[in-house]
Amino acid sequence: MTEHTPRSADTLRARLCAWMSERQLEPGMRLPSERALSAELGVSRSSLREAIQQLISSGVLISKRGGGTWLCQPQEPWPEQRIVEPIRQLLAADPDYRYDILEARHAIEASTAWHAALRATESDKEKLRYAFDALLKMHESDDPDLAAQADLRFHLAIAEASHNVVLLQTMRGFFDLLQSSVLHSRQRMYTHPVIFNRLHEQHQAMFDAVMAGDAEAARQAAMDHLGFVHTTMKTLHEDEARQARITRLPGHDLPQHKEKNG
Repeated sequence: MTEHTPRSADTLRARLCAWMSERQLEPGMRLPSERALSAELGVSRSSLREAIQQLISSGVLISKRGGGTWLCQPQEPWPEQRIVEPIRQLLAADPDYRYDILEARHAIEASTAWHAALRATESDKEKLRYAFDALLKMHESDDPDLAAQADLRFHLAIAEASHNVVLLQTMRGFFDLLQSSVLHSRQRMYTHPVIFNRLHEQHQAMFDAVMAGDAEAARQAAMDHLGFVHTTMKTLHEDEARQARITRLPGHDLPQHKEKNG
């Protein structure tokens, strides 16, 4: 029986679904590249592509313009159209609205961390431990998008452990916006070793506090973390803007001209 028979395609489709479940991928997350995923599953890229196409046809996955295959978002037209989409448009028009997103996260996640520390079950803690381990593994990833997903998945695991439906649904409703916020943060901050180490310490503090059931420490750790992210991003942005202004100063290139003329 060849690799492309209907039965083998169905089997691979089931394996792919099982793989996504084991990795606890959420709607809106992107799958790894075909090359990476085919290597992990031990199948050819053509067979994997066929299984992915079946899942796209059945509405489990979606192929987005610009590249990548993603888990389909659940159909939630009201919050998507009335809450997320207007903010997404604002963010596209003015990237500085990302700071509004960070402020919203600051308020929401201080609460989810507090309640998670008080209410997390053993199952919640196991899921949180899995998410934290995945976050540690992704620290060395050369794919900032997947690393950002691991980062956000850790924060969502805390929200799930809060057992507050309103807070959790708010976090999920803003999934795409939060993901872009985390991705932007990683791209800007994780190239600086000192900042990278601080972020790791902050995630560790959040994890330890929730696992220990220390609500006040969990709340404070979440506030410290997102406050640090907010302040650091603004500082980096201001530094970049200052450097850009310097390059526009009259005579900025004079030393180079002198060297060429010398």
